[in-house]
Amino acid sequence: MSVSRTLNIAQSGLQVYQEALDVTSNNISNSSNPNYSRQQVNLKSAIPTSSGSTIWGNGVTLADIQRVRDNLTDGQIITNNSAYSYNNQLSNELGDVQSLFNEPSTDNTSGTTSVSNSTDSLSNSTSAFFTAWQNLAVTPNSVSLRNNVIQAAQGLSNNITTINEGIATVKSNTSTALDGDLTTLNSDLQQIQSLNVQITASEAAGQTPNDLMDTRQGLINSVSNLADVNVTYSSTGAAVLSIAGTVAVDQNTYNQFSATEVNGNLTINNANSSSPVNLSGGGTIGAELDTYNNYIPEYQTSLNNYVNRLMTSVNSLHETGYSITNPTQSGTDFFSSYADGTLTINPALVNDPNQIAISSDGTSGNGNVATSIANLQNQQDSSGTTLTDDYASLVSKIGTDTQNATNQADNYNTLLTSLNNQESSYSGVSLDQEMTNVIQYQRSYQACAEVITTASAMLETLITMMGGS
Repeated sequence: MSVSRTLNIAQSGLQVYQEALDVTSNNISNSSNPNYSRQQVNLKSAIPTSSGSTIWGNGVTLADIQRVRDNLTDGQIITNNSAYSYNNQLSNELGDVQSLFNEPSTDNTSGTTSVSNSTDSLSNSTSAFFTAWQNLAVTPNSVSLRNNVIQAAQGLSNNITTINEGIATVKSNTSTALDGDLTTLNSDLQQIQSLNVQITASEAAGQTPNDLMDTRQGLINSVSNLADVNVTYSSTGAAVLSIAGTVAVDQNTYNQFSATEVNGNLTINNANSSSPVNLSGGGTIGAELDTYNNYIPEYQTSLNNYVNRLMTSVNSLHETGYSITNPTQSGTDFFSSYADGTLTINPALVNDPNQIAISSDGTSGNGNVATSIANLQNQQDSSGTTLTDDYASLVSKIGTDTQNATNQADNYNTLLTSLNNQESSYSGVSLDQEMTNVIQYQRSYQACAEVITTASAMLETLITMMGGS
């Protein structure tokens, strides 16, 4: 084995361990980068040289720089990202609706009851309304008590209007949030397609574009927060994402999504097809669609049914009563309408409370109709439910839906924390391990340098001896 071979082997070692130190340095520099995957140097023996019956080693080469990932954990994180984001967003939006009713809420997990400022709750204003009728029944000709009925009705009406306006605001905010999420989704898909082009070109050239793949993985995780996504990889290394059975991005194309309102429902349109796509059920986009299209309309219908039942029941009794005006009047509605979220009191009664009709026979001092109206709150209908039951059912439904979404979000968050920790332990950078690698590669580099020094001295001695001869 010649001295020149020794020099070549040691020189290749210097180059390889310099490159290994570069990789280690890159790992250390990205130790706080959440989207970075630890890179691992894989070394292998150089192709040996055969001479006669002897095979001579040619040192070490850098086989590749491997991006350390656990594909199974990556897939689980993507799936659970979508589920967590859906339930967390749903919990926030339904919580906004729940707060509009300002009712005491019970924590299903602990059984404790938290009470916000419920003095202005709809249940309280409804109770105050019927209590005012009960008080009027005792002293039917009292002008102040008649004014109390009007004031209680106005408080009830104001509360109903506030809730309906709040629900409309939640819907508007949900629609705005959806537009923002779709903009983010479209941008992510466009960037993934661009990275697919760069990654496949690099791999075709025999390169390993680890940093590009890390960037792409971060974007894939972002997409999984927005929608329920399925991820596969082509033979060329391109990431292929499908959303709601539609190819969202591959190596050659990327899709774009937009929202339109059709018959009061938000519909997601697909730029690559004339048919709408169903993005409900996963990610923040799914939560926003379900809130807008399903949950809020259901709550609104229940609220409208409750208010319409209250209005109709009060009006049907009030029409049978007689006022204390001269002459007496009958057949008058107490509420004139419930439209566009506003319960309107008959303006004639507001202007003249003496027109409130509570005498069942037209005689002065008769308050039988007021008593009947006061009893409406707990009067059963044909299905056996009362106004109180209807309202309690609505509030309970909103509270249960919100709590279920919150519990699910907590469960998925716990699972995601475990998966992210597992991923971090596998793919993350350990500074202790990297510093160990620095020492190892440094010593190997120094040893190769010493070999070069020794071989150079040997070569110099050989040259001197040959020159002396």
